[in-house]
Amino acid sequence: MDSQNALLEHLPRLRRYARALVNNRELADDLVQDTVERALSRLSLFNAGTDMRAWLFTIMHNVFANQVRKPSFKAVHLSVDDESAPLQDFSVPGNQISSLEVRDLDYALQRLPLDQRQVVLLVGLEEMSYTEVALALGIPLGTVMSRLSRGRERLRALMSGAVTSGAKLAVIK
Repeated sequence: MDSQNALLEHLPRLRRYARALVNNRELADDLVQDTVERALSRLSLFNAGTDMRAWLFTIMHNVFANQVRKPSFKAVHLSVDDESAPLQDFSVPGNQISSLEVRDLDYALQRLPLDQRQVVLLVGLEEMSYTEVALALGIPLGTVMSRLSRGRERLRALMSGAVTSGAKLAVIK
């Protein structure tokens, strides 16, 4: 397989990472486009046999860092005379929403079964590897993965409001 086709195989990963990084679909797509453009223009510099995914993510990181350094990335540009500018562009959000989200997350975590909550916290909060969690809890690696999957799914449901106060999710052990 040639380098261009190999590069195209990594587009979904690049897009996913860009969206998580930028948290804006249009800006993320622009970042992916800039990354691919730069990679294609420097494809002759790629060492065959090395990890193309790592090379592409390095390029994306550098493109993103360069964009963040530009004042235009951070600022809202409006003419001084522009009366059509929405005032919310200049408002500063309060931190009440984030406080409520943290409270809701804590509440949802407490509603998880203990075995799922342990795995979710060790992987998500403590950033332990699955192997480290398996050793710490004395359980098989597959059990760590299944508990993490079920715990995350239950958290999503609880955080999205899909589970009402009277409803119960099936607990699979």
